[in-house]
Amino acid sequence: MTLFSKIISGEIPAYKIAENELFFAFLDIFPLREGHTLVVPKTETDHFFDVPDQYLGQWLLFSRPIAKAIEKAFPCNRCGMAVIGLEVPHAHLHLVPIDHADDLNFTRGKLRLTPAQLKESQEKILFHLG
Repeated sequence: MTLFSKIISGEIPAYKIAENELFFAFLDIFPLREGHTLVVPKTETDHFFDVPDQYLGQWLLFSRPIAKAIEKAFPCNRCGMAVIGLEVPHAHLHLVPIDHADDLNFTRGKLRLTPAQLKESQEKILFHLG
């Protein structure tokens, strides 16, 4: 069972943003920028393009309102999107508030936010999700 499957099942706590029958979205606890959110399928699949067909289009439709909420919650040019998939063997999509392409540079150091800062980020996104 992957780390993300444990988060989805509730075995590991997370700063949940949204959930439906196919997907689970939560804050990255080591974000590139404040508001960095992960969107993962509830099916445990290592590679993004190996997820079942029914997930691919639905993934973006599920992510769109979250991305819009991130853009409203954090000053940024837009919400960037990345699929890297090297950290955890469970397909995932990164949604990150960005101003420049370099804001999606995963070789840079990650932020070390406090639990209070993460909770505040979660509340900001949830507020704009309505």
